[in-house]
Amino acid sequence: MDRLLFNFQIALEAIRSNKLRSFLTALGIIFGVSAVISMMAIGAGAQQEILDQMKLVGVNNIIITPIKKQSDEKIEDETSDHKERFSPGLNMQDLHNISYTLNNIEEMSGEVLLNSYMIHNGRRKSIKIIGVNDGYFKMYNYQFMAGATFAESQSNNGLPVCIIGEQAVKRFFNNQVPIGQTIKCGQLWLTVIGVLKDRGVVTTESKELGIRNNNLDVYIPLQTMLLRYKNRGMVTKQAILMANNNRDDENEGGSNSKKKATVHQLDKIIIQVKETEELGSTAKIVHRILERRHNDNVDFEITVPELLLKQQQKTKEIFNMVLGAIAGISLLVGGIGIMNIMLASVMERIKEIGLRIALGAQKSDIIQQFLCESMLISLVGGIIGIILGILLSLIISKLAEIATVISFVSIVTSFGVSSIVGIVFGITPAKKAASQNPITSLRHE
Repeated sequence: MDRLLFNFQIALEAIRSNKLRSFLTALGIIFGVSAVISMMAIGAGAQQEILDQMKLVGVNNIIITPIKKQSDEKIEDETSDHKERFSPGLNMQDLHNISYTLNNIEEMSGEVLLNSYMIHNGRRKSIKIIGVNDGYFKMYNYQFMAGATFAESQSNNGLPVCIIGEQAVKRFFNNQVPIGQTIKCGQLWLTVIGVLKDRGVVTTESKELGIRNNNLDVYIPLQTMLLRYKNRGMVTKQAILMANNNRDDENEGGSNSKKKATVHQLDKIIIQVKETEELGSTAKIVHRILERRHNDNVDFEITVPELLLKQQQKTKEIFNMVLGAIAGISLLVGGIGIMNIMLASVMERIKEIGLRIALGAQKSDIIQQFLCESMLISLVGGIIGIILGILLSLIISKLAEIATVISFVSIVTSFGVSSIVGIVFGITPAKKAASQNPITSLRHE
C-alpha cells in the first residue's frame, strides 16, 4: 500500500507539472461523458413524454371522428344521372349499435362540442361546452378535485348539471369550492356538481392526438346537450331550408358559396377496449359496422392513439440508440487520445523511468505510476464531464423546449465508463514504460 501511495504521488506530481497537456488530454473524456449524460437525458425525456401522453389519451381507446365524405365510385359519363348514397352521419344510433354488437368494450362515450360563453358574478368568458357520457372521465383518466361524475339519473334525464375545470374555479369562484352553485352557459343555467384537476396539456402533439386542455371546458351530460343545446340529428325547418338551398345551387351548376350544414349528430365517439391486443381487430370491426350503417360512405375516421404513440416510442428508441452510439464513440475517441498522450509522455520521460528502475523501482511500480496518471486524467475528466452534461441537459430543456430527464443511472454509467477507459487505454503506455531497459534509458537523449 505504501508503494502504491508513493506511485500515486509521483503520478500526481507529473500531472501538476504538465497541467495544460493533462487538461487537453482530458477534453476527450469531458466531452464524451457530457455527451452520454445529455443524450441519455434527452432519450429519457422523450420516453417520459410518451408515457405521460399515453396516460392522457387513456388506455386502449379508439376514437371515431367525422370527416368529409370520400367517393369510391367508378368514373361515369357526365350525362349519367348518378345519385350519391345517403349517409346519416355519426349519430347516437352508431353509438348504441357498436355497444350492442361488441362485448369487449370497457367504456364508451359520445361527444358533442359547442362554442359558447360562461357568465358568473358579472364576468363573461368564452368556453367550450362538451356533452359526454359519464364514462368519458374514466377513459381519459380525469381526476376530480371536488365533486363527482354525472349520476345515472342526471345523464338519462338530461338534467342541467355540469363539471368544470380547475382554471374556471380560480377565475370565476375565487378558488372557493363551487359545488352546488349555478353558472350561466349560453342561454341556460347549470348547477356545478364536479371540478376537474388540471392536467397541464400544452404540447402540439397532445392536441394532434385529441387531448384537450380542460381548464376552461364545461362538461355536461350528452343527453343534456342534445335536449337543451343542439341536436343536429333533429329535422328542423331551418335544416330543410338549408338543404333545399344547397340542392338548388348544385342543380344550377354554380359555385356553392353557402356552407353546408353538417349531418353528423356527434362530433366524436370514444371506445375503450378491455385488452390492448384487441385494439386493432376491434377498430376493423367498428369500421365495418359504420361503413354498413353509412351506406358505404367513408365519412368517418378511426384513430387508435395508443398504437400511434407506441410507433413513436419505437422510433424514438432507435433514435436514442443512435445518440448513445455517437456518445459512446466520443468516449472511445477520448480514450484513444489518452493513450496517445501517455505514449508520447513515456517517450519524453525515458530517462526518468530509467533512473527510477536503477534506484530499485520494480516494473509494477512503473505500471502503477502510469496507470494512476491515466486514471486520474479520466476521473477528473469524468467529473467535469458530469457537471457539463447536467448543465447541457438543462440548457437544452430551456432553449429547445425538449423534455430532459437526468437519471442517476446515466451519471454512474458515464463515470464508470470513464474510469474503465482510463485503465484500458493506460495499460499499453504503462507496459511500454515498464519494459524500458534502464541502461538504455539513462543514455537516452
